[in-house]
Amino acid sequence: MAFFSIDMRVLRSFLSVAETGSVTETARRLGRTQPAITLQMQRLEELTGKTLFRPDSRRPVLTDEGDLVLSYARSMLRLHDELLGRLSSPDIEGHVILGTPDLYAAYLLPSILALFRRSFPRIQVELRCSLSTPLVGLVQKGEVDIALVTRMPGFSGGEVVRQEQLIWVMGEGHDTHLVEPVPLALLPPGNIYRDHAIEGLERAGRKWRISCVSESVGGLQAAVFAGMAVTVLCESALVHGMKQIGIHEYFPPLPKIDLLLYRASGQATPAAMALHDYLARYLSDTSGITDLGGRAVPGKPVVGLRTTAPLQGRESRPAA
Repeated sequence: MAFFSIDMRVLRSFLSVAETGSVTETARRLGRTQPAITLQMQRLEELTGKTLFRPDSRRPVLTDEGDLVLSYARSMLRLHDELLGRLSSPDIEGHVILGTPDLYAAYLLPSILALFRRSFPRIQVELRCSLSTPLVGLVQKGEVDIALVTRMPGFSGGEVVRQEQLIWVMGEGHDTHLVEPVPLALLPPGNIYRDHAIEGLERAGRKWRISCVSESVGGLQAAVFAGMAVTVLCESALVHGMKQIGIHEYFPPLPKIDLLLYRASGQATPAAMALHDYLARYLSDTSGITDLGGRAVPGKPVVGLRTTAPLQGRESRPAA
């Protein structure tokens, strides 16, 4: 077998898929899309030359080779995290205010912040959740040290660290997409999720009405679960109890949106710099597995790996 290198993030994804039995849940926990997790598993099988998941199972179930990889993955990840903790400048301490919409706080950041805490145990992170537009103002005033936001028209500065695909969503067991005019659950005016929803329907010649307005995705989800409305969310925020509406159901395609990382002007503290660099690295790192020359390793389909395994119960996921 040729020499190869496995990214720690791929092993972390593999461990989560093995423990949860769900690509969907793994994607939610690690802040990735389901296709991205599936691709990581495909590349891991290609790289090892082994079938790691049973092809005759509806859910991700490990083969004997998969169990072997799992035992090593646990050990490697434990040692990796311990090493980061010991070498991560434990003398750095301080207080950092991180602002972000509640969707990203609940979906993208938990696993990253957990790693950050292990690496920098003496840095206190204060999380403030708000919509993107007021957060940009707060970081520009220096009231927030770092902000992870959705790019809105008129935003300047900031570093693009991630893209998220927008999709139409309705509740499972409902036919809300057939209602005319289309009932919408939306964020308040001035949000790009809302703008894309309305502009898309108008371009397609569909009539619409507002059924729910909420600053939190929890309110949008309540309307969706009840069959009152359809809404627009990130593809990766699709949870059990929701169903994606496709273009074959006469809903227009939606674009990807940019996520921006801002840092307050002026001299940043070592603690703020550490958090900023950590977020920039982990939010933008989608390389997965590479060989020793840094080249991407092509993948192959993972037979039997199901990407739509249900989550346990409904989850209220906040918004952008």
